[in-house]
Amino acid sequence: MKTFARLGAVILMLCISLPALAISLDEAKSRLDEVKTEGLVGEKPTGYLGVVRDEGQAREIVKVINQARREEYARIAEKHDIAVTKVETVAGQKALEKTPSGQYIMKDDKWVRK
Repeated sequence: MKTFARLGAVILMLCISLPALAISLDEAKSRLDEVKTEGLVGEKPTGYLGVVRDEGQAREIVKVINQARREEYARIAEKHDIAVTKVETVAGQKALEKTPSGQYIMKDDKWVRK
C-alpha cells in the first residue's frame, strides 16, 4: 500500500511540475530571434515556424509561437471573411521575404540558409 501511495505522490508531483516547464508566449517571443540566429528554428511558407535542429527549447518555442500565429490567422480570416489558408500563405510569404540572410527558411520541403 505504501508503494502505491509513493507512486501516487510522484505522479502528482510530475503533473504539477510539467506545466511549469512550458514556456510562456512572452518568453518564446523574446527567444525567437536567438533560436533563429542559432539555426535551430526557421520560417516555413505555410506561415508557421519549423524546427531545423531539435536542441534546447526550440520545439517548445515553435509550438508556442505557432499556436499564437494560428489564433491570429484565424482572427484575421474571420474579420475579413477569407479562408485561413489564404492568411497563412500571405503571412508565410512575408515571413520568408523578411527573414535575414543566414537564417533558415524552408524551400521545396528542405531547410536552406537564406
